[in-house]
Amino acid sequence: MYLNVHSYNSLCYGTMPIADLVAKAAAFGYRVLPLTDINTTMGVVDFIFECKKLNVRPVAGCEFRNGNELLYVALAKDNQGYAELNIFLTQHNISKLPYPEQAPQWEHVFVMYPFGKRNPNLLRENEFLGVRLSQLTKLFRCDYLDKLVMMQPLTFADEDDFQLHQNLRAIDKNVLISRLEKADCATEDEIFLSLERLKTSYVLYPQLIENTANLLDHCEINLNDEIKNRKCFTDNVFDDRELLRKLAFDGMFYRYGKSNKTAYRRIEKELEIIERMNFCAYFLIAWDIVRFAMSQGFYHVGRGSGANSVVAYCLKITDVDPIELDLYFERFLNPKRTSPPDFDLDFSWKERDVIIDYIFKKYGSDHVALLGATVTFQQNSLCRELGKVHGLPKSEIDLMERNPQAFAQSSDLARQILALSERLQDFPCQRSIHAGGVLITEDPITDFVALDLPPKGFPTTQFDMYSAEKLGVEKIDVLSQRGIAHIRDAVEMIRQSRGISLDIHRIECLKNDELVKRQLLKAETNGCFYIESPAMRGLLRKLHCSDYKTLVAASSIVRPGVAKSGMMREYIYRFHHPESVDYKHPVLKNLLEETYGVMIYQEDVLKVCHYFAGLDLADADVLRRMMGHKMRDRSDFEATKQHFFDNCKAKSYPDELVQEIWRQIESFSGYSFSKAHSASYAVESFQSLYLKSHYPLEFQVAVVNNFGGFYQTWVYLNEAKRMGANIHLPCVNRSLYLTSLNGKTVFMGFVHLQGIDQKFAEKFIAERETNGAFASLDDFVSRVPFELNQLVLLVRGGAFSFTKKTKAELLWMAHLNKSQAKLEPSATLFNVETQHFEFPDFKTNALENAYDEIELYGFPVSMSWFDMLQTRFRGELMAVQMANFIGRKFRMLGKLVTVKYVHTAKGDLMALGTFTDCNGEMFDTVHFPNALKIYPFQGDGVYLLYGKVVEDFGYPSLEVEKMAKMPYLQNPKAE
Repeated sequence: MYLNVHSYNSLCYGTMPIADLVAKAAAFGYRVLPLTDINTTMGVVDFIFECKKLNVRPVAGCEFRNGNELLYVALAKDNQGYAELNIFLTQHNISKLPYPEQAPQWEHVFVMYPFGKRNPNLLRENEFLGVRLSQLTKLFRCDYLDKLVMMQPLTFADEDDFQLHQNLRAIDKNVLISRLEKADCATEDEIFLSLERLKTSYVLYPQLIENTANLLDHCEINLNDEIKNRKCFTDNVFDDRELLRKLAFDGMFYRYGKSNKTAYRRIEKELEIIERMNFCAYFLIAWDIVRFAMSQGFYHVGRGSGANSVVAYCLKITDVDPIELDLYFERFLNPKRTSPPDFDLDFSWKERDVIIDYIFKKYGSDHVALLGATVTFQQNSLCRELGKVHGLPKSEIDLMERNPQAFAQSSDLARQILALSERLQDFPCQRSIHAGGVLITEDPITDFVALDLPPKGFPTTQFDMYSAEKLGVEKIDVLSQRGIAHIRDAVEMIRQSRGISLDIHRIECLKNDELVKRQLLKAETNGCFYIESPAMRGLLRKLHCSDYKTLVAASSIVRPGVAKSGMMREYIYRFHHPESVDYKHPVLKNLLEETYGVMIYQEDVLKVCHYFAGLDLADADVLRRMMGHKMRDRSDFEATKQHFFDNCKAKSYPDELVQEIWRQIESFSGYSFSKAHSASYAVESFQSLYLKSHYPLEFQVAVVNNFGGFYQTWVYLNEAKRMGANIHLPCVNRSLYLTSLNGKTVFMGFVHLQGIDQKFAEKFIAERETNGAFASLDDFVSRVPFELNQLVLLVRGGAFSFTKKTKAELLWMAHLNKSQAKLEPSATLFNVETQHFEFPDFKTNALENAYDEIELYGFPVSMSWFDMLQTRFRGELMAVQMANFIGRKFRMLGKLVTVKYVHTAKGDLMALGTFTDCNGEMFDTVHFPNALKIYPFQGDGVYLLYGKVVEDFGYPSLEVEKMAKMPYLQNPKAE
């Protein structure tokens, strides 16, 4: 009978996964088992459900430590005791205070102190002293056996685990294994003993065995999988139902009009399922969050499986019309769905914390928490960590990462390290935060788990989404993205500069806008959410995409799973040649005619599994969850796979057809989108594209100011230049901290000047706004307190170019004025006449300025990258001409934008490049393994590229045979 048991959730300490721990306990004859991980209850939910599978009674507990010092072990008598432990843990995690040496006076918790730690006469009724096997010799003539229990710690499955434990401790302490201290590690005797052997070890002290058994008999924890979310939005279930019905039908009139019978029937069907499954409150809470956001003027995008629901559409949770796209409601919610659904609500990265703060205040901090996540050891990080603690030099660690087989042949130690890395793969190493999950529960969150307080500032569960799902707690994902901020900032800029108020949520108007369609057809999507990457631009061109529904499909087939399986290329071909499609079976034609016989959405998989293979919706949902990597245990998946093949065989389907269908299903693993998710992305893409099409400069400035997107800032400024803008360096008289637009002139913001202090920038901008523009550097110095290094940055960054003085002269003046640095303007009692000096005739050097700009901004502004080259050659072919010369070979000159490395089917490395020509137009390149090996990329710069112009479904690119990085003119400062 163990009272002190560690799993691998005692991070970088325990060595046993929970499933292995419980399985071994059952095999060893234990019918009751506690879990007491160090300073955490993160594993308790998983532990309880694993114990139920094997008929082992679980006991929830925790081991409390300050550093290496073991204070006490606590076991919950019941659910109330478990809550007491979680509250205690949470209080200390939030306050960051050490744990007290004496446990609190808990009412529903047993406490075990290490033997010899406390005076037995001072123990409370619920407190005991725990005796390890190594301490039994100290019990001779002990007269307080009634207060003693067996407390041999359990940390290892067997003796071999001690080495694993040492490596974990060294990684945690960031020291060499040889430098570990004795107190850093568990003792070697903390191995798993069978029940019989453990009792035998304490046989001389039967009262300890009896005390321990009696203590465990009084402990029981029961957490089931019933839904634990907030049960009512209003005061009762009836009012929730009535409110949801009212909102749904009011929304129907707004979205569809009063006489749409299709919408009416769909809403009635959805409401019946929502009410039957008790999800009214869940919908109303999502509606309430969106309502609050809209009242604050915040933009949002509702996406994910929630967009399959017409009720969600009518409540304005989403802007996707499920009827228009024939979205499959059962993907979101069905009576046999084995896991709760969730809503994904995206807000601007600037506003997400306001939304989360509202949720905590509205529903109570005791009932709300952010969802935690578990970071696990992965192969590359493990190799590096294990290499470090074993003292390997960097060269050997690099070899281990790059070529494990070669490394394994170098020594016994190398083989030992690789064996350890295999064992530690997927071990949890730290707790983190889920990207956006928020939990809102009926009972206090601490009834289920303890909370951390990460730097984000909101309480966060110690368990992750897998445990939350087992427990029956649905999350609402409140996420942030910069695409929404692009849209909102652009709309606000248009309102301020042009006096035009746009309703960017008029989705139908955006979808039918002819200019937007033309821009989409040309893949003019730089800066537009989700559709600006080289892969997506190429796909749009290959599909000749000019409408919303095609964009929805493109948003899904660009995902790695579909692309890697070859189905993306097949889809494009069938899209252009629908007459060539062979559906193989009438059922597949009925299910997949819209997508030309190719499964591109999660819904396609659900429908094929349900209608073609005869799986029920629960089994089909297992596949859906596994495709999204939303299951930790693959046993259900394997059983469902077998069920799929058995059903197909019973239906006498040809083996070749079944294998091909399954191959497509498997290709989705981890990368698939639901159709609703793709549709939500497409809506946001259309909003971005509408702004880019009609208000290109405002849109590009908004993209620059939100520092988000696929490309670097210089690419977005280059795009603004393509759209007719004049790009200016920051100016103390014209610029703001962020980039601004005046007519067709874009003034870069001071935020881009590396090293500038934001408070200093805001101070001189405020001075300018209050008392007018600066007449000169001297005027600036007399009005603004400064530090010399900050003034020098402004000068070198071109912020005083309006003075028409050279940088050299301005720098001299700045240094001569350094005596006034840090002085407030009011510090001088009298106006002091500015001294004037005669300076030599400094010459302006444009190339030197460009090098300064690269140093300070990361890219040149006053001239282009091409202007800095030693050669005047600009290429034999420009990007816009490529489509006219398919099959011919040319030399092209391009500034590298981005490169993506991929592996061929044979495992060889190849690359896909994107460049801009001297006119700022983008073109794509393909670098096959042989060429890439001889002519590799050599970092950022301008490249001379030689190769053949090829096309794929009408989209041209350069198949590179040779390339060389071109030299720039030397920086005059270096001469």
